[in-house]
Amino acid sequence: MRVVTDGAPVVRRTAGDGESPLYDPGQRVHLNVVALARGGGAGQLTPDGGSIEMRDSVFDEHVLWSGRPKVVATPMLYLVGAAVCGVTSAISTASAIVVSQALDASPNQLLAFAAWMASLAVAFSYLPRWWRSELEYMLTDRHIVVQRGKLRRSIERRSISYARIHWNPKHPGVGDLELVRAVPTGALRRRLSIVLTGVVAPDRVWAILRGVVPSAPAGDGHRLLSQRLDEGERVLWSAHPADGWHKWLPNGLRGVGSVLLGVLLGGFAVVTAVHAVRSIRIVTAAGMDPESVSFVALVASLSLTIVLLVAAGAAMLYMSVVRPARLSARTRYLITDRRVLIQRGDEELHLDRSRIVDVIDAPGAGGLRDVFLVLDGPRARAVAASGAFGEAPGAGLQPVLHRVTDVDSIRQILRPA
Repeated sequence: MRVVTDGAPVVRRTAGDGESPLYDPGQRVHLNVVALARGGGAGQLTPDGGSIEMRDSVFDEHVLWSGRPKVVATPMLYLVGAAVCGVTSAISTASAIVVSQALDASPNQLLAFAAWMASLAVAFSYLPRWWRSELEYMLTDRHIVVQRGKLRRSIERRSISYARIHWNPKHPGVGDLELVRAVPTGALRRRLSIVLTGVVAPDRVWAILRGVVPSAPAGDGHRLLSQRLDEGERVLWSAHPADGWHKWLPNGLRGVGSVLLGVLLGGFAVVTAVHAVRSIRIVTAAGMDPESVSFVALVASLSLTIVLLVAAGAAMLYMSVVRPARLSARTRYLITDRRVLIQRGDEELHLDRSRIVDVIDAPGAGGLRDVFLVLDGPRARAVAASGAFGEAPGAGLQPVLHRVTDVDSIRQILRPA
């Protein structure tokens, strides 16, 4: 791969990862990306070894970086949906066998429902991967573009408030880069973000987008954020959320509702198990052969129903209580002379301090304080703690420092100049 700047040509190789980190913030860049030639905006080599300037076909802007997903995976939410639909299909199929064999009735409706659930399970498993496999990303002078065929979505670079990086635990160095724009509160509140899924070294891409030279350790999600700072960037303050039993309490009405729903599903599982045992005794006393196909199908149907209820209840309790407490122990806050950084497990939040217009602290758990960073964006100042992020709680890391003890130091460091 050849990159020609206004100075001397620079040759870079991309090791077949589908990424083209082609950016030099000190010079105007003219690019060539042979690997993406079919994307409608790729450059081509000239016979003399030079390169044709790479421009976006819609915005007619210089393309600073382009890439495609290195790892194509199905999101966890779709995998859970596929599992639920698959188990439901198995339950319906077993019930159809019981209806057909023991009751001598038509199982057509149950079989049709089972086929529908099986189709949904396959769709949830493979359609997201198929859709993501053809995505293409471009970073131009002014926009970030996600494109699939003729479908195109973009966001202005100057409107981005902060970035979230979700590292893939199974593929080191690969992750999702989510770019979020702060929006107003009230009637205009909405979620506005764009996600580059499965890219190599998403923190390097974010550095290119910010217009800085990526640091040498960038691209390694196993490293601490303090080891992947920009050149010359200094840490001014760092802390962890204060530890305590309060971290095991559900967060907000949504967390309380999830706990209640999990307990309710567990109760349903117990009631279903009691009725299942009673039903099996009744059909056995009525003369059903325990070795018959219908009896095995009945037991399988009841067992899968109980397993599904128990798994759903346990998942709700884990997501609302156990997981937040575990992530809290792995959370670290950093304030540098340029940015506010939050690392929580495999997830990171990167926020330039220039986007912060105010700092609001509010009472938190255990008598501590939560610090809300109010953000600003073009034509969209978010001036309320409840709407400073344009998202509901639980959507991911937000620019909030939970359960901190040194609020005065944070306010002093982040005070607008």
